[in-house]
Amino acid sequence: MCAMKIAICNETFGTQPFDQAFATCRRLGYTGIEMAPFTLLPADDPFDVRKVPASQRAEVRRQAADAGLEVVGLHWLLAKTQGIYLTSPEPAVRKETTDYLVALVEFCADLGGNVMVLGSPQQRNLLPGISYGEAEKYAAEIIAGAMPACAQHGVRIALEPLTPHEGDFLNTAEQAMTLAGLVDSEHCQLHLDCKAMTSEEDSIPELVDRHQQSMIHFHANDPNLLGPGMGDLDFLPIVEALEKIDYQHWVSVEVFRYEPSPEEIARVSYDHLRKIEQQLASVA
Repeated sequence: MCAMKIAICNETFGTQPFDQAFATCRRLGYTGIEMAPFTLLPADDPFDVRKVPASQRAEVRRQAADAGLEVVGLHWLLAKTQGIYLTSPEPAVRKETTDYLVALVEFCADLGGNVMVLGSPQQRNLLPGISYGEAEKYAAEIIAGAMPACAQHGVRIALEPLTPHEGDFLNTAEQAMTLAGLVDSEHCQLHLDCKAMTSEEDSIPELVDRHQQSMIHFHANDPNLLGPGMGDLDFLPIVEALEKIDYQHWVSVEVFRYEPSPEEIARVSYDHLRKIEQQLASVA
Protein backbone atom coordinates (compact mmCIF):
# COMPACT_ATOMS: atom_id res chain seq x y z
CA MET A 1 0.00 0.00 0.00
CA CYS A 2 1.19 3.51 -0.79
CA ALA A 3 1.30 6.05 2.02
CA MET A 4 -2.13 6.71 3.45
CA LYS A 5 -4.06 9.61 2.00
CA ILE A 6 -4.95 11.47 5.20
CA ALA A 7 -7.63 14.15 5.38
CA ILE A 8 -9.31 15.96 8.26
CA CYS A 9 -12.86 17.21 8.73
CA ASN A 10 -13.11 20.98 8.50
CA GLU A 11 -15.50 21.55 11.42
CA THR A 12 -12.58 20.60 13.68
CA PHE A 13 -11.41 24.19 13.24
CA GLY A 14 -14.66 25.81 14.32
CA THR A 15 -15.18 29.32 13.03
CA GLN A 16 -11.62 29.85 11.81
CA PRO A 17 -11.58 31.28 8.29
CA PHE A 18 -11.24 28.48 5.77
CA ASP A 19 -8.01 29.79 4.27
CA GLN A 20 -6.33 29.81 7.69
CA ALA A 21 -7.62 26.37 8.66
CA PHE A 22 -6.68 24.89 5.30
CA ALA A 23 -3.15 26.32 5.52
CA THR A 24 -2.73 24.81 8.98
CA CYS A 25 -3.89 21.41 7.75
CA ARG A 26 -1.39 21.41 4.90
CA ARG A 27 1.45 22.58 7.13
CA LEU A 28 0.79 19.65 9.45
CA GLY A 29 0.93 17.19 6.57
CA TYR A 30 -2.67 16.66 5.49
CA THR A 31 -3.46 16.56 1.79
CA GLY A 32 -7.27 16.35 1.99
CA ILE A 33 -10.11 18.28 3.61
CA GLU A 34 -13.57 16.84 4.25
CA MET A 35 -16.32 19.45 4.44
CA ALA A 36 -19.38 19.68 6.68
CA PRO A 37 -21.86 21.63 4.55
CA PHE A 38 -23.39 23.51 7.48
CA THR A 39 -20.09 25.30 8.09
CA LEU A 40 -20.64 27.43 5.00
CA LEU A 41 -23.61 29.42 6.35
CA PRO A 42 -24.43 31.13 9.66
CA ALA A 43 -25.11 28.67 12.45
CA ASP A 44 -28.29 30.37 13.70
CA ASP A 45 -30.38 29.46 10.61
CA PRO A 46 -31.74 26.06 9.54
CA PHE A 47 -29.18 24.98 6.98
CA ASP A 48 -30.03 24.49 3.30
CA VAL A 49 -27.15 23.77 0.95
CA ARG A 50 -29.15 25.27 -1.91
CA LYS A 51 -28.60 28.69 -0.31
CA VAL A 52 -24.83 28.48 -0.75
CA PRO A 53 -24.10 30.64 -3.81
CA ALA A 54 -21.94 29.49 -6.70
CA SER A 55 -19.39 32.18 -5.90
CA GLN A 56 -18.90 30.84 -2.37
CA ARG A 57 -18.58 27.27 -3.61
CA ALA A 58 -15.91 28.36 -6.08
CA GLU A 59 -14.11 30.32 -3.36
CA VAL A 60 -13.92 27.34 -0.98
CA ARG A 61 -12.62 25.14 -3.78
CA ARG A 62 -10.00 27.76 -4.65
CA GLN A 63 -8.95 28.18 -1.01
CA ALA A 64 -8.41 24.44 -0.65
CA ALA A 65 -6.41 24.27 -3.86
CA ASP A 66 -4.33 27.29 -2.88
CA ALA A 67 -3.46 25.54 0.39
CA GLY A 68 -2.47 22.36 -1.47
CA LEU A 69 -5.48 20.37 -0.29
CA GLU A 70 -7.95 18.22 -2.18
CA VAL A 71 -11.60 18.49 -1.18
CA VAL A 72 -12.40 14.85 -0.40
CA GLY A 73 -16.14 15.31 -0.16
CA LEU A 74 -18.83 15.86 2.46
CA HIS A 75 -20.08 14.47 5.76
CA TRP A 76 -22.81 15.55 8.22
CA LEU A 77 -24.96 15.68 5.09
CA LEU A 78 -28.34 16.32 6.69
CA ALA A 79 -27.24 18.02 9.92
CA LYS A 80 -29.03 21.24 10.91
CA THR A 81 -31.58 20.91 8.09
CA GLN A 82 -35.33 21.28 8.46
CA GLY A 83 -37.97 19.06 6.85
CA ILE A 84 -35.40 16.49 5.63
CA TYR A 85 -35.65 12.91 6.89
CA LEU A 86 -34.18 9.68 5.52
CA THR A 87 -36.70 7.23 6.96
CA SER A 88 -39.93 9.21 6.81
CA PRO A 89 -43.21 7.46 5.89
CA GLU A 90 -44.47 10.70 4.30
CA PRO A 91 -44.08 10.70 0.49
CA ALA A 92 -43.64 14.48 0.38
CA VAL A 93 -40.81 14.34 2.93
CA ARG A 94 -39.13 11.51 1.04
CA LYS A 95 -39.29 13.46 -2.21
CA GLU A 96 -37.86 16.56 -0.54
CA THR A 97 -35.09 14.46 1.00
CA THR A 98 -34.21 12.96 -2.39
CA ASP A 99 -34.18 16.44 -3.91
CA TYR A 100 -31.92 17.60 -1.10
CA LEU A 101 -29.51 14.71 -1.63
CA VAL A 102 -29.35 15.67 -5.31
CA ALA A 103 -28.52 19.25 -4.30
CA LEU A 104 -25.78 17.91 -2.03
CA VAL A 105 -24.35 15.85 -4.88
CA GLU A 106 -24.15 18.99 -7.02
CA PHE A 107 -22.60 20.92 -4.12
CA CYS A 108 -20.03 18.17 -3.54
CA ALA A 109 -19.04 18.22 -7.20
CA ASP A 110 -18.85 22.03 -7.17
CA LEU A 111 -16.30 21.83 -4.34
CA GLY A 112 -14.32 19.20 -6.23
CA GLY A 113 -15.28 16.28 -3.99
CA ASN A 114 -16.48 12.82 -4.96
CA VAL A 115 -17.72 11.10 -1.78
CA MET A 116 -20.59 11.93 0.59
CA VAL A 117 -20.69 10.21 3.99
CA LEU A 118 -24.30 9.60 4.97
CA GLY A 119 -24.44 9.60 8.76
CA SER A 120 -26.68 12.31 10.29
CA PRO A 121 -28.40 10.07 12.87
CA GLN A 122 -30.92 12.71 13.96
CA GLN A 123 -32.36 12.73 10.43
CA ARG A 124 -32.65 8.95 10.12
CA ASN A 125 -33.71 7.50 13.50
CA LEU A 126 -36.83 5.35 13.52
CA LEU A 127 -40.02 7.36 13.84
CA PRO A 128 -42.91 6.23 16.09
CA GLY A 129 -44.81 3.30 14.64
CA ILE A 130 -42.26 2.66 11.87
CA SER A 131 -40.50 -0.70 11.83
CA TYR A 132 -36.87 -1.11 10.88
CA GLY A 133 -37.84 -2.84 7.65
CA GLU A 134 -40.18 -0.02 6.68
CA ALA A 135 -37.54 2.59 7.46
CA GLU A 136 -35.02 0.65 5.39
CA LYS A 137 -37.40 0.63 2.42
CA TYR A 138 -37.99 4.38 2.70
CA ALA A 139 -34.27 5.12 2.94
CA ALA A 140 -33.53 2.94 -0.08
CA GLU A 141 -36.18 4.78 -2.12
CA ILE A 142 -34.72 8.18 -1.18
CA ILE A 143 -31.11 7.25 -1.87
CA ALA A 144 -31.94 5.47 -5.13
CA GLY A 145 -33.57 8.66 -6.33
CA ALA A 146 -30.23 10.44 -6.04
CA MET A 147 -28.25 7.84 -7.94
CA PRO A 148 -28.68 9.39 -11.42
CA ALA A 149 -27.23 12.66 -10.11
CA CYS A 150 -24.35 10.75 -8.49
CA ALA A 151 -23.60 9.05 -11.81
CA GLN A 152 -23.76 12.36 -13.64
CA HIS A 153 -21.36 14.14 -11.28
CA GLY A 154 -19.04 11.26 -10.38
CA VAL A 155 -20.05 11.30 -6.71
CA ARG A 156 -20.66 8.29 -4.47
CA ILE A 157 -22.73 8.09 -1.30
CA ALA A 158 -21.01 6.16 1.50
CA LEU A 159 -23.44 4.75 4.08
CA GLU A 160 -22.17 5.22 7.64
CA PRO A 161 -23.11 2.77 10.41
CA LEU A 162 -23.21 4.44 13.83
CA THR A 163 -23.41 3.14 17.40
CA PRO A 164 -26.71 2.38 19.15
CA HIS A 165 -25.79 5.26 21.48
CA GLU A 166 -26.08 7.64 18.52
CA GLY A 167 -29.20 6.26 16.88
CA ASP A 168 -31.30 3.21 16.06
CA PHE A 169 -30.96 3.00 12.27
CA LEU A 170 -27.87 1.54 10.56
CA ASN A 171 -25.92 0.36 13.59
CA THR A 172 -23.73 -2.23 11.87
CA ALA A 173 -21.75 -2.59 8.68
CA GLU A 174 -24.00 -5.50 7.71
CA GLN A 175 -27.09 -3.31 7.98
CA ALA A 176 -25.43 -0.68 5.81
CA MET A 177 -24.55 -3.33 3.24
CA THR A 178 -28.16 -4.54 3.21
CA LEU A 179 -29.36 -0.99 2.51
CA ALA A 180 -26.72 -0.58 -0.21
CA GLY A 181 -28.02 -3.79 -1.76
CA LEU A 182 -31.55 -2.37 -1.86
CA VAL A 183 -30.27 0.79 -3.55
CA ASP A 184 -28.37 -1.43 -5.98
CA SER A 185 -25.97 1.09 -7.48
CA GLU A 186 -22.19 1.30 -7.70
CA HIS A 187 -22.62 4.87 -6.50
CA CYS A 188 -23.90 3.73 -3.10
CA GLN A 189 -21.22 2.01 -1.04
CA LEU A 190 -19.91 1.73 2.53
CA HIS A 191 -18.12 4.04 4.96
CA LEU A 192 -16.49 2.71 8.13
CA ASP A 193 -15.77 4.76 11.26
CA CYS A 194 -13.43 3.58 14.02
CA LYS A 195 -15.45 5.00 16.90
CA ALA A 196 -18.63 3.42 15.56
CA MET A 197 -17.02 0.05 14.87
CA THR A 198 -16.03 -0.37 18.52
CA SER A 199 -19.71 -1.11 19.24
CA GLU A 200 -19.76 -4.12 16.88
CA GLU A 201 -19.12 -7.70 17.92
CA ASP A 202 -16.30 -8.16 15.43
CA SER A 203 -13.01 -6.29 15.61
CA ILE A 204 -12.21 -3.33 13.41
CA PRO A 205 -9.59 -5.29 11.39
CA GLU A 206 -12.14 -8.07 10.83
CA LEU A 207 -14.72 -5.57 9.57
CA VAL A 208 -12.19 -3.87 7.31
CA ASP A 209 -11.22 -7.19 5.79
CA ARG A 210 -14.80 -8.40 5.35
CA HIS A 211 -16.03 -5.25 3.65
CA GLN A 212 -12.93 -4.33 1.67
CA GLN A 213 -14.72 -4.54 -1.69
CA SER A 214 -17.41 -2.03 -0.67
CA MET A 215 -15.57 0.36 1.66
CA ILE A 216 -14.86 3.65 -0.12
CA HIS A 217 -14.15 5.93 2.84
CA PHE A 218 -12.81 5.66 6.39
CA HIS A 219 -12.92 7.82 9.53
CA ALA A 220 -10.08 7.58 12.02
CA ASN A 221 -11.11 8.54 15.55
CA ASP A 222 -11.18 7.26 19.12
CA PRO A 223 -14.25 6.33 21.20
CA ASN A 224 -13.27 9.18 23.52
CA LEU A 225 -14.30 11.53 20.64
CA LEU A 226 -10.74 12.67 19.94
CA GLY A 227 -8.29 11.63 17.25
CA PRO A 228 -5.92 8.71 16.71
CA GLY A 229 -3.32 8.50 19.46
CA MET A 230 -5.41 10.55 21.87
CA GLY A 231 -7.22 7.66 23.54
CA ASP A 232 -6.99 3.94 24.24
CA LEU A 233 -7.87 2.58 20.78
CA ASP A 234 -4.87 0.77 19.27
CA PHE A 235 -4.49 2.00 15.70
CA LEU A 236 -1.62 -0.27 14.75
CA PRO A 237 -3.81 -3.28 13.84
CA ILE A 238 -6.25 -0.91 12.13
CA VAL A 239 -3.61 0.64 9.88
CA GLU A 240 -2.17 -2.83 9.32
CA ALA A 241 -5.60 -4.05 8.19
CA LEU A 242 -5.92 -1.13 5.76
CA GLU A 243 -2.49 -1.91 4.36
CA LYS A 244 -3.32 -5.60 4.06
CA ILE A 245 -6.29 -4.88 1.78
CA ASP A 246 -4.32 -2.22 -0.14
CA TYR A 247 -6.85 0.45 0.77
CA GLN A 248 -6.55 3.29 -1.74
CA HIS A 249 -9.23 5.74 -0.55
CA TRP A 250 -9.07 8.54 2.02
CA VAL A 251 -8.61 8.17 5.77
CA SER A 252 -10.23 11.23 7.38
CA VAL A 253 -9.65 12.31 10.97
CA GLU A 254 -13.04 13.15 12.52
CA VAL A 255 -13.34 14.30 16.13
CA PHE A 256 -16.17 15.54 18.32
CA ARG A 257 -14.17 17.21 21.09
CA TYR A 258 -11.90 20.14 20.39
CA GLU A 259 -9.57 20.38 23.39
CA PRO A 260 -6.73 21.00 23.89
CA SER A 261 -7.00 22.83 20.53
CA PRO A 262 -7.92 22.06 16.93
CA GLU A 263 -4.31 22.40 15.80
CA GLU A 264 -3.01 20.10 18.54
CA ILE A 265 -5.65 17.49 17.72
CA ALA A 266 -4.79 17.68 14.04
CA ARG A 267 -1.06 17.43 14.72
CA VAL A 268 -1.24 14.49 17.14
CA SER A 269 -3.68 12.56 14.93
CA TYR A 270 -1.64 12.97 11.76
CA ASP A 271 1.69 12.21 13.43
CA HIS A 272 0.27 9.12 15.14
CA LEU A 273 -1.00 7.61 11.89
CA ARG A 274 2.28 8.30 10.10
CA LYS A 275 4.31 6.86 13.01
CA ILE A 276 2.35 3.62 12.77
CA GLU A 277 2.97 3.50 9.02
CA GLN A 278 6.69 3.83 9.70
CA GLN A 279 6.57 1.09 12.35
CA LEU A 280 4.87 -1.28 9.94
CA ALA A 281 7.29 -0.43 7.14
CA SER A 282 10.27 -1.16 9.40
CA VAL A 283 9.15 -4.75 10.01
CA ALA A 284 7.89 -5.46 6.48
